[in-house]
Amino acid sequence: MTDIVEGRTDGRPSKGPASAVQSVDRAVTVLEILARHGEAGVTEVADELGVHKSTAFRLLGVLESRGLVGQEQERGKYFLAAGVLRLAGAAAVRLDISQEGAAVCRQLADELGETVNIAVLESDAAVNIMQARGPASVTAQNWLGRRTPLHATSSGKALLAYQPAPVQDAVLGRKLPRLTERTVTSAEELRRELAEVVERGFAMAVEELELGLRAVAAPVRAHDGSVIGAISVSVPAYRLDEDRLPEVVKGTVSAAEELSRRMGYAC
Repeated sequence: MTDIVEGRTDGRPSKGPASAVQSVDRAVTVLEILARHGEAGVTEVADELGVHKSTAFRLLGVLESRGLVGQEQERGKYFLAAGVLRLAGAAAVRLDISQEGAAVCRQLADELGETVNIAVLESDAAVNIMQARGPASVTAQNWLGRRTPLHATSSGKALLAYQPAPVQDAVLGRKLPRLTERTVTSAEELRRELAEVVERGFAMAVEELELGLRAVAAPVRAHDGSVIGAISVSVPAYRLDEDRLPEVVKGTVSAAEELSRRMGYAC
């Protein structure tokens, strides 16, 4: 947005990082103005921002192109558009799943004695927004807030498996970085694995993100059945052998189903 807002009033844009930050600040202020007034014209927005009308016009134009504001053609007034609701809805889902998932995570962590996370899809990564550690956890790894790759984590696979084909194609069409010797880097192999995730209802990552770490994840659904998150259990490899795997899978899937119910989905 550095080319849409000036720090001057002669019609020529300012350059550099400071101008970029100012542009973002002014764009947010425009949204706040429209939220406060309901609607406003270019002159009103310019006056409140203390900028030239051409600057306000360009700001509104960019926000309109991104679906965040709309314009009444007859009166020329601008108002908040559906794009704002989309962003607010995404934030609400993230907040709700964190709040509803806290108790579910804690219970599963206590039952299995391992670290439990809730992740959501954010662009091309899985972001951990909730974490609970069990008493048996020996790792000091803190996953909260971390962006982790979709192709190398159980949560990422659980999220990606239920995305529309164009989303999957976009991820699989890029180079899949090798993080360990066990990371799946073949698009065809990963596509087969994603199909298996849907068929069996859970995903696994076996030392694909970090050597010595294994994880199981299951999808969390919203009221309409769409997958909005994933619950995962991370376990040191030596504690997750074939004998214990069914217990961890069962607990993870049950916890995901419980959180889905709390989010309004009729399992």
